[in-house]
Order: sequence, then C-alpha cells, then structure tokens
Amino acid sequence: MSKTLPSYTSGTAEVPLLGMTIGEMLDRTAEKFPDNEALVCLHQDIRWTYKEFVEKVDEAARAFMAIGVKRGDRVGIWSPNRYEWTVTQFATAKVGAILVNINPAYGVHELQYALNLAGITTLVTADSFKASNYREMIYELAPELKRSAPGKLKADHVPELRAVINVHEDKHDGMWTWKEFLGFANDVSQDDLAKRQGELQFDDPINIQFTSGTTGNPKGATLTHHNILNNGYFVGESQLLTEKDRLVIPVPLYHCFGMVMGNLGCITHGSTMIYPGEGFEPKSVLQAVHQEKATALYGVPTMFIAELAEPEFETYDLSTLRTGIMAGSICPAEVMKKVNGKMNMKEVQIAYGMTETSPVSTQTSSLDPFEKQVTTVGRTQPHLETKIVDPGTGNVVPRGEIGELCTRGYSVMLKYWNNEEKTREAIDDAGWMHTGDLATMDEEGYIQIVGRIKDMVIRGGENIYPKEIEEFLYTHPAIEEVQVTGIPDDKYGEELIAWVKLAPDAAPVTAEDLQAFCKGKIAHFKIPKNYKFVDEFPMTVTGKIQKFKMREISIEEMGLKK
Repeated sequence: MSKTLPSYTSGTAEVPLLGMTIGEMLDRTAEKFPDNEALVCLHQDIRWTYKEFVEKVDEAARAFMAIGVKRGDRVGIWSPNRYEWTVTQFATAKVGAILVNINPAYGVHELQYALNLAGITTLVTADSFKASNYREMIYELAPELKRSAPGKLKADHVPELRAVINVHEDKHDGMWTWKEFLGFANDVSQDDLAKRQGELQFDDPINIQFTSGTTGNPKGATLTHHNILNNGYFVGESQLLTEKDRLVIPVPLYHCFGMVMGNLGCITHGSTMIYPGEGFEPKSVLQAVHQEKATALYGVPTMFIAELAEPEFETYDLSTLRTGIMAGSICPAEVMKKVNGKMNMKEVQIAYGMTETSPVSTQTSSLDPFEKQVTTVGRTQPHLETKIVDPGTGNVVPRGEIGELCTRGYSVMLKYWNNEEKTREAIDDAGWMHTGDLATMDEEGYIQIVGRIKDMVIRGGENIYPKEIEEFLYTHPAIEEVQVTGIPDDKYGEELIAWVKLAPDAAPVTAEDLQAFCKGKIAHFKIPKNYKFVDEFPMTVTGKIQKFKMREISIEEMGLKK
C-alpha cells in the first residue's frame, strides 16, 4: 500500500554556498569583468563599468569611515531608486555598517519609529519623492538640525541620530551634500578600508529591512551578508544569469526584490543593473528595455499588468528579453500568458518568499511545464528546506493538504531587531521560519500558495481561499484585475466581496453578470455575493494589495459591524 509522502522538501544543489562578504564578492566581480557595465541609472544619466562602480563604492566607504561610522553602526537610507542608494548599499557592506532600509512612503511618525528602533546614527536621504518632502519631515522631527553643524546633531526625538547626508546638490542647514560627504574619503586610505573589510565576517548583520506588517508596528528583519548575498546569487543562478545579461529593475531598492534579487543577483554574476526611474512608471520601464536591449525584467504582477496596458506598448522592441522574475504577490495565469507571449519573456520565473527569508524560498524554473509556472510558486530553492504544517498541531501534513508553509536554511534572518518576543513567535526552536502563508505541496514538490492564514474566509463553516476565486474570475474577458476578501455577515459569519477593475476597452459588466459567469463553474458558496468596481486597489509601496484595507473600506461603505 503506497503511503502519501509528507509535505517536506529540501533544495539540492551542485553549487556550494558563497562563504564571503558582499564587499569581497563585489571586488572579485570587478576584477573579473572590469569593463562590463555594472550600473546604468537612466534618470540620473549614470553609466558605470564594474571598475568605475567599485571605485565609487570604495570612495563612499572611506567617507563613511572618515565621519566615524564603525562596524555594526546603523546607517539609514531613505530614498527612491537612485545611484546613491546602491553606492550606499555596497559602501556600508564594505565597512561593516548595518544598512537600514526606510520605506520611501513613510511619514514623520514612521520615520521616527524606524530611526529609534534601529538606533540609526547616520541617515542618507533624498530631498523629496513624489508628494513627500523628506527634508521638511526631517526638520520637523529634528528641528535642532537647522542650528547644528553637519555631523554634530543632538535631537530630543531621535537621540542617536548624528549625521544627515542629503543626496541633492543644494546645501541645507545641518546636512552634508553627497558631494561634501564624498570629500571626506581623502582622510582615509584604501589600506585602512581594506583592513576594515578584512575584519568582517559573512555572518555579521548587514541589513535591517522593515516588514510591512498589516497589523501593528513594522518589525526590523535583521539579515547577514550570508543571508542576502547567497539569496541574490541563487535567484540569479535559477535565471541562468551571466555577465552578458542586462536586468531592468523598476521595483523599489528599499525592498529585498530590488536590493537583493536585483542588485546582488547582478553583482554575483557580473550582470548589469538598470534603473529606469526613481519610481515605477510603465512607459519608462518599456523604454529602458527597448533602449538598453535588456535581457531580464523584474516586477510584481501589477507592474506587468500596467506595462501590458501601456497605450504605446506595441512600439517598443522587447525582443531582447528572455527572463525575469514576477513576485511580491500571486501571478494570475492570464497575465503570465501575456508576459510569455507579448513581452517575449519565455523564461520568466515566479519567486516566492518574505523579507525574513532574504527573501526567496521557492522559485519556478524555465524548464517547468507551463501549468506549473502559472499555478505554483515552484520548488524549494537550493540549500533550503520547506515543510507544510497543520497550524493547530505543528505536525507536517501529507502532500496535497493545506497547511502553513515553513522554511529553514541559510536564508532565515538572524532576528527581528530589538524584538525577542516576535523573533521567538516567527522562528521555532528547530530553526523553522513560520511564514503565515497557507500552502499545499504536490507529489513532485511544487508548492501552491492558497492565501494568508489571516486572509482565509470561513463562510458557514467552509474554508474559502480567495486566490482560487480570483484565478477563476481572471478568465472573464472584461476583468483586468480582481481581488477577493471576506466581510462580516450575520448569517454565515463571513461573506465574500470581489473588488473588480475592468479592462479599459471592456463592455460594461454588472455584479449579476459576474455571478452568472461563476454559476455552475465554482461551488455556490465560493461565488462572491458582493462586488465593488474600482479603478485601483489600496497598496503598499512595493505593489502588494492590502486586503485588510479593502475589508475596512467595504465594511464602512456597506455599514457593516466588524
């Protein structure tokens, strides 16, 4: 009698893990491919080879040492995608400082929280981005800055912050400009930097990334050289990246997708990092691919949807594209088909993970059957383990059964910064990171995400996974995007609501039309009772749909009790 396998897999690899620091890796790549383009930042007119890039990084690293940044000090970066972001990323890694990524959408209150939780001593900031005036917010938080000499701040509300470096060329009270800051590099020799770099260990913490928690304050996932360098490397390996690849990175650098899968994925392979703009703009992304003859492109599904909908889409030559990654949220099959066909990304891959796991735990391969590419998040990454457990008992469930996805291996963060309690809740005694995602594993080890434990809707005792309904509704020709969530209901406990964004050229569609479309195709209890037609969805800066906000808005508009 054949027994069902347990939902556990480990990713095998012929390639060993990289046992080195980020600075060491960058130096090796620059030696190997000195004349290869490393960074192309189109909106800032920057085009540097690896030889030039490593020189810029070393200059900033020496400047950080000159202003007193020590190994283990926290350096904050608050900026949209710019070359200074990336130079700061690698310069802090070379001096052993911990880079703290601050979300470009943060307001004053969140900025104060981030600065104080991490104990940031030096802040590299942009002047402004979109509607946010960073400089004014910093002055509001630390009015003492206007009267203090640069690097000598003592502020009541952010007591550990000493120095602010503004990447804008204009001079502002109490801040160094980027150019002034780089001027300090002359006070520290290249030998001093090499000595500091040589003392660092690959298990040192190097990065704090705040998780965009849907409830409560963000937590600071603390990651090491080993965590993120290897993750970037294996994400790139899966795409078969080489020094000939040119990757367009329109996702935010402050997030793992940009700085790890993008930047570190490139520097571990000698590939080129290409930034089309400060923030996401479908037109500038398509222009960057066309102009730079890009071979790879990253994005969350909403970005690909926007690029495909760009009115002048047909005028761009995307024939050089080969691969790339779609991640951040689950990709609808219909979108995947268009990306394969219309964007020429035959080898595009789906990656799944979370900030706490550096981020990627599972990935599809270009060799996977199409069905697996559009219905799963692939298999366990090399050197990592995955299991699916019953959220109630913690026992591994048989293949095919739904449970909580857990991951273990080199990618699991050290801890949440200054938060032992939350660290213990997330990482168990055996070293497993509990993701909070519901998933199933099939006989071949492919994993399907069926939703968040928090997103699962229980209607009249039936467990409903919104993703399944969304996938079905995507097959309706008029629907461009759809999200399903639960709202309170007196009779069933919870009832479903679908937020629907129609395609621009679609014929009018009503709630009744959509209910009729579902009838007989999906179980009656899975057919959403309520529909809301929208032009956009509440989102995080990284393009993740905020279902809890959809739920709150629906409850308020419908006059329901929580």
